[in-house]
Amino acid sequence: MTTVIETQNLCRDFGAGDTLVKALKDNNLIIEKGEFTAIIGPSGSGKSTLLQLIGGLDSPTSGEVILDNKNISHMSGTQLSDFRRDHIGFIFQAYNLIPVLSAKENIEYIMLLQGISADQRAHRVKNILHEVGLQGMEDRFPAQLSGGQQQRVAVARAMVSQPSIILADEPTANLDSKTGAALLDMMKELNEKEHMTFVFSTHDPMIMQRAKRIIRLVDGKIVDDERRD
Repeated sequence: MTTVIETQNLCRDFGAGDTLVKALKDNNLIIEKGEFTAIIGPSGSGKSTLLQLIGGLDSPTSGEVILDNKNISHMSGTQLSDFRRDHIGFIFQAYNLIPVLSAKENIEYIMLLQGISADQRAHRVKNILHEVGLQGMEDRFPAQLSGGQQQRVAVARAMVSQPSIILADEPTANLDSKTGAALLDMMKELNEKEHMTFVFSTHDPMIMQRAKRIIRLVDGKIVDDERRD
């Protein structure tokens, strides 16, 4: 298997002195290509912090994050943002779509930043709209889409640049159960068909049911790591 993410003795502290909180404590983790992994645990266990460190949205207090054989722990500024743009897809519970851009424009935005040609962008957008079931909606703005449709645009945007890994922070939190289940089934199908790597931070039992691997955090420490067939 190809290792996509590796963490080594990963720690993240917040505050200092009497207000010091050790959000993550010496965590070692390997994520391999094609995994469909859920990071779970009670509120305050550190799962969102772990996801943010893996994604280069935050820096560790100590320890290392290695993505595609590159140590991102000490990258900063343009180097980190460019690496993140080219290697990581993000899906957030609040969708984070750009309201003045159409669905198509939101999906192709990262590819524009990457300098991908107009023909290639059009080809990829057409294909991904079909994959996520949004054909015919490419010219609608976020306000003209339901929550589930907006999250599908967010999934398409995360995937279309063909990143090494897709990180999803509570992606079903703002969706009803039926819409959330349909979205997760779509992501699982894309994982199996395209061998894309997904890591979720979640409380959602529907994600846990579909995950091939469950990593449980308690008080900032990985306490269980279960793989399923």
